[in-house]
Amino acid sequence: MRYNFVVSLLSAASVVYGYGDPMACSGVCNNAHDPALIRRDDGTYFRFSTGAKIAIHSAPSITGPWTYKGAAIPAGSKINLKGKDDLWAPDVTKVGDTYYLYYSVSSFGVQDSAIGVATSKDLTKWTDLGATGIASKAGKNYNAIDSALYWDGSKFVMSFGSFWNDLFVVNMANPPAKTSGTAATNIAFKPEGEHAQEAPFIAKNGNYHYLFFSVGKCCGFDANRPAKGQEYKIQVCRSTSATSGFVDKAGKKCTEGGGTTVLESHGWVYGPGGQGVLYDPSLGPVLYYHYVDTRIGYGDGQKKFGINKIDFSSGWPVV
Repeated sequence: MRYNFVVSLLSAASVVYGYGDPMACSGVCNNAHDPALIRRDDGTYFRFSTGAKIAIHSAPSITGPWTYKGAAIPAGSKINLKGKDDLWAPDVTKVGDTYYLYYSVSSFGVQDSAIGVATSKDLTKWTDLGATGIASKAGKNYNAIDSALYWDGSKFVMSFGSFWNDLFVVNMANPPAKTSGTAATNIAFKPEGEHAQEAPFIAKNGNYHYLFFSVGKCCGFDANRPAKGQEYKIQVCRSTSATSGFVDKAGKKCTEGGGTTVLESHGWVYGPGGQGVLYDPSLGPVLYYHYVDTRIGYGDGQKKFGINKIDFSSGWPVV
C-alpha cells in the first residue's frame, strides 16, 4: 500500500510539471553557467563554463565526479575588448583531430562584443587564435555572443545572438576558425518585450535541424527575481534547413516569436538555460544546461549543471 501511495505521488508530480528532474551529479556541480559538454575519445567528459577565463572541469562519467582543471585561456583573449579577461558562453566541437573552443568577449548589456576561438588537441591545453570575424558594435541588429558551431551536412555554420534582433547564423570557413565572409541571417526573433532570447544551439535528429534557445531573464535571481514565468526557460524550433525556416510545434515561425518549451522551472529546478545537446554513446541524446537549485540558493555562482535525456520519438524533443 505504501509503495502504491509513493508511486501515485510521483505520478502526480510528473503530471503537474511534466519534466524529469536533472540526472545525479557529483563533485563540482556548480561553476556551471552556460556549460559546454564534450566526451573525449577515451571516455573522459569535459565541461567548460562562463567566467574564470573559461573554467574547465572533467569527469570519468557524465554524472561526475567533476573536478576543476583550471582556465582554458589563462592569459585572457587576444581580442582587445572590455571583457577579454572575463570570457563567456563557451562552445566546444571536435573537427578532425582538433578541438575548437568558441567564447564571447563582451560586457553585460552592450553590443561591443566579439566571438573568439581557441584550439587544442587534448581539451586541456589551448592556443588562443583570437577573433573569428563575428563581431558587433552599436547600430548592428545583433549581439555577437553565445556562439555554437554546427555542421549541417555540407558546411559549418555558427549560430549566435542575444537580445536586439535575437538569433542569427553565419557560414564558417573550413576549418572553422573564421567566418566565410557571408552576411549573418536572422533565424529567430521575439518581437515582444525586451526581445529576451539568446544562446542558440542547433542539433540534428532525423530529417530535422532543431534550434534550441533560452528565453527570459538569465541572471541575478538572488537580487531581483522576475515575475513568474519570465525567468530563463529552454525552447525549440525545427527546420529542414540549418539556416532558415525554423517553426515551432504549432507551426509558428521562429522569426515571428515562435518557440515550443522544452524545459522550464519546475519543482526545485528554477531558470534552466544556457543549453546544448550531446549525443552520448550510452545515453543517446541528452540536454545539458545550468539551473538554480532553489533548495541551495539563487546566486549566479550557485547555478548547477543539469542533464536530462531527450526523447525525440514524437518528432519534438521531450525531456
